Amino acid sequence: MIVSISGKPGSGKSTIAERLAKALGVPRYYIGGLRRKMAADRGLTLEQLNALGERDDWTDRDVDEYQRELGRQELSFVIEGRTSFHFIPHSFKVFLDVEAVEGARRIFATFERGERPPEAANVRTLEDCEAMLARRIASDVKRYQQHYGIEDIYDRRHYDFVLDTTGLPPDQVFERVLDAVRLQQKQSQ
Repeated sequence: MIVSISGKPGSGKSTIAERLAKALGVPRYYIGGLRRKMAADRGLTLEQLNALGERDDWTDRDVDEYQRELGRQELSFVIEGRTSFHFIPHSFKVFLDVEAVEGARRIFATFERGERPPEAANVRTLEDCEAMLARRIASDVKRYQQHYGIEDIYDRRHYDFVLDTTGLPPDQVFERVLDAVRLQQKQSQ
């Protein structure tokens, strides 16, 4: 079974994708990591790469084609990416939502622990983090609409299972997602 996980920044996508892949005994693919590496290889931040992508689709096409090929070649894995639901339509599509302030708070806490990606070098306050994430969301929506005709990647109608993680600890989010995946597995048999 292929599980694609998407959602808003700070919703817990990475934590849940990692735990889910381990629980299911399947590989995990992280599209955001591939895009960050692509940016770093060119001496750019992710935000700069996204801005380029608003004018030219090469910044997304290679990674998106990679997702499409994974969906064609492999039978079971967990993939975390904003467009994975679109490029692997036969996946079980999970969307993790979170209120913007809570998502920013969670991400800012990781920065304070020293886990700061290059695009967040100038983020000094929670408000800075909220603004950075709002810019990322706006760029994502613009690029995917422009390049692929996806009106809104955050539209819940694209997904099979949607969960608002705002008030939930990671263990509860994981259990609910795992339960939904197991139910889907049973129904598919």
